[in-house]
Amino acid sequence: MSIIHKDIAAIREDYCKYKLDEGDVLSDPIKQFQRWFDEARHAEVVEPNAMVLATVGEDGFPSSRVVLLKDIKPTGFSFFTNYHSKKGQAMAKEKKVSLLFFWPELQRQVRVEGWAEKLLSEDSDEYFASRPKGSRIGAIASPQSQVIADRKVLETRVEQLTVEFAEKVNIERPAFWGGYVVHPLRMEFWQGRSNRLHDRIEYVFQQEDWIIQRLAP
Repeated sequence: MSIIHKDIAAIREDYCKYKLDEGDVLSDPIKQFQRWFDEARHAEVVEPNAMVLATVGEDGFPSSRVVLLKDIKPTGFSFFTNYHSKKGQAMAKEKKVSLLFFWPELQRQVRVEGWAEKLLSEDSDEYFASRPKGSRIGAIASPQSQVIADRKVLETRVEQLTVEFAEKVNIERPAFWGGYVVHPLRMEFWQGRSNRLHDRIEYVFQQEDWIIQRLAP
């Protein structure tokens, strides 16, 4: 017999700040996303570019983690990671992924379903060069997702690389690190409404065009 924790079950908030109608949205979902993203930044949402990336592993289980959006391109959403990480290995075998943005200050979320593709090397090089030196060293030092004995392993490696690169301004991007762009095939814009009658506007890519439709909450 399950036990319901009433203190958790009682947590609720009535969403009543905004509404979303079909006539309010742009015909291109990425442009619509840009509009909402700009509003999230203006509203001082904490890390508005934080997004949940979900991949599917060889075992068939979904795996989710928070990563940071780094660019909004006409064709999709880009982020960077270690290609040998758990998510990198998953995307090498199954390109279908999903993204989720949640902006509680605006009572909004955006869901994205699509496929991931590696960015061009020059794009990854450009972004890697723009990172703080410590972040570049950290990316090289960490065997992301691999089991390590303890934190000292990382700290020692960082110390070694810090000495090695002490005189270097330009640190070359390692081949195992770079970017992806997620090309959307389906996007949903969710606006919280009172009494859980939320607005959900969905875009579906069909026959080279975006179909816009409303979903029941």
